Amino acid sequence: MTGQGSYVPPPYIPLNQSEAGAESASEDDSHPSHHPVSQDPKQWSSGICACCDDMQSCCIGTVCPCFLFGKNAEFLGSGTLAGSCMTHFILYGLVNCFCCLFSGGILLGFPGTMVACYACGYRKALRTKYNLEEAPCGDLTTHIFCHLCAICQEYREIRERSDGSTTVLKFPTVTAPVAQTMEFDPQ
Repeated sequence: MTGQGSYVPPPYIPLNQSEAGAESASEDDSHPSHHPVSQDPKQWSSGICACCDDMQSCCIGTVCPCFLFGKNAEFLGSGTLAGSCMTHFILYGLVNCFCCLFSGGILLGFPGTMVACYACGYRKALRTKYNLEEAPCGDLTTHIFCHLCAICQEYREIRERSDGSTTVLKFPTVTAPVAQTMEFDPQ
């Protein structure tokens, strides 16, 4: 494969070097400049404890968190609402009940860590999609200690940044059918 060595790899930019430093270093080289793929992370549109600012997601996240988690996962492209909702329900609801019953309440927090491991991947996907900072702490830590608040925050973020192209919690309008009558024909 000699003679085909015209490929020149992009210049190495250390992680601790600023964007301005990278551009000035690339101007000195004869190599073409490559801009970093990611910019500075953006702020979340609402805080982790701002659940009561949106009462609809707050109530649904408190009463049935598996539904809200399923809607978030469905928006992020994880398949169907039913699949993500049922997985969350099994990890969070059923396993929590069984651990509480069989251990006398000692292992009550253990299932929370299982669902946190599952849910933090979706939070990371959301952060990557919208280039959000990892705040208030790591994704796993946020879901371990504030799981319900975290899924409500993720829903609010999806709603704020989706440009109205998603109908996350829009419920269909159901109308009654037209009244029908039966007629008897004696022939």
